[in-house]
Amino acid sequence: MKQHHIDAELALPGARGLLEATSGAHLAYTAEDGTPRVVPVGFFWTGTQFVISTAETAPKVATLSAHPDVALAIDRGDTPGDARALSIRGTASITMVDGVVEEYLAAARKSMGAAAAAEFEQNCRKMYDRMARIAITPTWVRFYDFGTGRMPRFLTELAAKNLG
Repeated sequence: MKQHHIDAELALPGARGLLEATSGAHLAYTAEDGTPRVVPVGFFWTGTQFVISTAETAPKVATLSAHPDVALAIDRGDTPGDARALSIRGTASITMVDGVVEEYLAAARKSMGAAAAAEFEQNCRKMYDRMARIAITPTWVRFYDFGTGRMPRFLTELAAKNLG
């Protein structure tokens, strides 16, 4: 997918809303044994990359270093009318950071009040001497808004054929 298509998908109001209001996602990757993994993660969107942070000893760090192709799913909504999702494919790069990754704290601030965020930061700085900063550069992005009919093409075609 060309960069302008990626940027266009991420610029849609619903997609921007997910990126601004949501800090939780699901990361999919292939483990060392060749089997798939999906794990819940926190993320922060920098405007060009999705940043996920974890302990440097987390199993996914070594795996992603060897196999950097990933998928990321960000979704929200409990009813068909308000269900929205971003589906992202990309390439992960890992950097070890002394202390706490700043985007980790920024992601937490999106869902916490000031006092809780300050306590969270204090606890993180005590816990982590080093962290892995996993930066995912998107190579493909699609925004779905099921309430407005912005669905995967196969569903749109099926609905047109059968509900038509």
